[in-house]
Amino acid sequence: MKPDQPQFAPPQDAGERKAIAPVICYPVDSLTPAPMALYQAARVGANKVDEVLVPPRDARCFTVPKGHFFRISSVQGSQVGDLNLWNADDLSERFYSGKTRALHGTHLSTGDRLWSSFPAMRPLATIVTDTLDWYGFDDFGGGVHDVIGTRCDPYTGNLLSGGQYHQCCHSNLTRALADHLKVPLAEAEPFVHDVLNIFMCTGFTRDTGQYFMKASPVRPGDYLEFFAEVPLLGGLSACPGGDCSSEHSSDEAACYPLLVEVFAPDPSALEDWSAPAVNGYDKTHGR
Repeated sequence: MKPDQPQFAPPQDAGERKAIAPVICYPVDSLTPAPMALYQAARVGANKVDEVLVPPRDARCFTVPKGHFFRISSVQGSQVGDLNLWNADDLSERFYSGKTRALHGTHLSTGDRLWSSFPAMRPLATIVTDTLDWYGFDDFGGGVHDVIGTRCDPYTGNLLSGGQYHQCCHSNLTRALADHLKVPLAEAEPFVHDVLNIFMCTGFTRDTGQYFMKASPVRPGDYLEFFAEVPLLGGLSACPGGDCSSEHSSDEAACYPLLVEVFAPDPSALEDWSAPAVNGYDKTHGR
């Protein structure tokens, strides 16, 4: 956060320095775009094969076979969710929110891909439908489905208030993963990682550059749908902040469940599709 009163006077060329045009750090023109027409055609004949209802202020894990679709829906009230994704065959390959943000921007929507951690660094999933794509960015700079926030957690809560709150998304995801893997909490926790904040409306304040949240525009019936590029294990927490209009770790905010549904396409619809290969870097690091 920048100081209200700078200690140093601006130099004579301050205006010129500030007026320098920005340069996109990671131009993505060279990336092969997701085959959206293929995905959309495959989705038409897909059949529902599984569902998981995530209770309010809690989390659940779910699995999605490679080449299947999964949908996360608002079903009862305005509710945001924190999503973790892992390669189901190798949990060390997980969603990399920071690199996804660097490639696609602070907020994701249709056509954007969820990239995995090093050294694989490949798409884990692709967003194929977003019923909130109409929102764009509001006058505050807020948008939906961010890869800015890290997830509400008990450690920051303890740091700021000294409390011991256990229903935050980090703890919810830790319990859910431990239950799914049938391992102790301490073994599961290191796999929990930064999230895609589904349905959450966030941005940065214009004056101080601080991360903010506001009431989510999501309503029952809205959903975000993905195509699984690799076999996936997902973890989804229904945030204890509800729609995050006031606070994101609360026993008082109105909270609602989130529904995860998995859909299997006709195998013939994906005959021309293959899973993305792991990253081609040779890992010699200059040696």
